[in-house]
Amino acid sequence: LTIEDGIFEVKSTAGDTHLGGEDFDNRMVNHFIAEFKRKHKKDISENKRAVRRLRTACERAKRTLSSSTQASIEIDSLYEGIDFYTSITRARFEELNADLFRGTLDPVEKALRDAKLDKSQIHDIVLVGGSTRIPKIQKLLQDFFNGKELNKSINPDEAVAYGAAVQAAILSGDKSENVQDLLLLDVTPLSLGIET
Repeated sequence: LTIEDGIFEVKSTAGDTHLGGEDFDNRMVNHFIAEFKRKHKKDISENKRAVRRLRTACERAKRTLSSSTQASIEIDSLYEGIDFYTSITRARFEELNADLFRGTLDPVEKALRDAKLDKSQIHDIVLVGGSTRIPKIQKLLQDFFNGKELNKSINPDEAVAYGAAVQAAILSGDKSENVQDLLLLDVTPLSLGIET
């Protein structure tokens, strides 16, 4: 994205719709299903309620691990009356997701290639999406851009909504001074065929 005189021009767009927070949760869920099986000789994987409760706890633990080096999981009567109390370290979480975390750089490289830009030409790296709070993802990104500081001034959960709100204001003909001089030039994110 280049921004000049109120003109926002999308140079390229890339992403992996099959890679995100849920995938990181799944790795943790599978890790704890295996741990429960080891400790209690019982497989909870076919019990939807137990897996759902475990998933909720894993999502919470993942968020905790963005600000702490360890997270506890405490679920009363998870399966057949058995309480499940355990913990996971940030290092273990990173280990479980190492390949997925590395994979987050693929769309970054593709976006740069498509825009015909070198990473040294990037002025600002803005984090978008809740998973960009994960310290390992931030480190991989910062290392990829040769140690450049990441721009954390925008809430990553709200960044897309801000852009959508501005675009909605422009498209609806809003004349307020906040948006009157803005123009968005976008690219087509997927291939487009035109039949004649």
